[in-house]
Amino acid sequence: MVSRRAVPPFLAVLAALLAAGCAAPPKKDYSKFRAADPHSVLVVPAVNNTVSVEAPALYLTTLPIPLAERGYYVFPVNMVKQVLEDEGLADPGVVHGADPTRLCGLFGADAVLYVAIETWTAEYLLFNTQVRVEFDYVMKDGKTGDTIWRDRRMIYQDSSQGARDPVSPFVMALIAKAYPNYTGLARSANQQAFWWPGMGLPPGPYHSLYGKDPAYGN
Repeated sequence: MVSRRAVPPFLAVLAALLAAGCAAPPKKDYSKFRAADPHSVLVVPAVNNTVSVEAPALYLTTLPIPLAERGYYVFPVNMVKQVLEDEGLADPGVVHGADPTRLCGLFGADAVLYVAIETWTAEYLLFNTQVRVEFDYVMKDGKTGDTIWRDRRMIYQDSSQGARDPVSPFVMALIAKAYPNYTGLARSANQQAFWWPGMGLPPGPYHSLYGKDPAYGN
């Protein structure tokens, strides 16, 4: 029997929906996204709405790869951060409040991706540690400043999953509390947000399914 720990987060969420008999959420309206047709995406530093000071830096490292794999050119995040600081935009809150067309104009980007970190916690409760992350995603057109896509994802992991003897839950909970798998869960959340059929980002111009994915009305 396969333990729940071995099930990829995306499949676990899908299975839970099916088991509960829940209808799939309605597909997003991609009309503005198609009109913008972004080829390059500017990823700006995330706004941190948690008490974890390490969350923004750790999270920023998880964004470029899944976006690039989805078929978009992603500007190097460390270079972006340095340029923004040189322009007097060192604070993520100020960056998120700035004119999207100005931000994209600094780099020649087609769109800008903003992410707010809403949850980044590891809670220990009776021989179990639950690690939880939650993010709010917004992408805006670099020419008009309009919002062309948004999503929100929460994902968690219980240390008790997969435990097979009385000692394991306690030991696994302590390990999870001491070394929470934040970046692993963040990658899973990003994967769901960007790749969920009919809800994520349509395949970009550097993807083989660009303009040909039926899940997005192509």
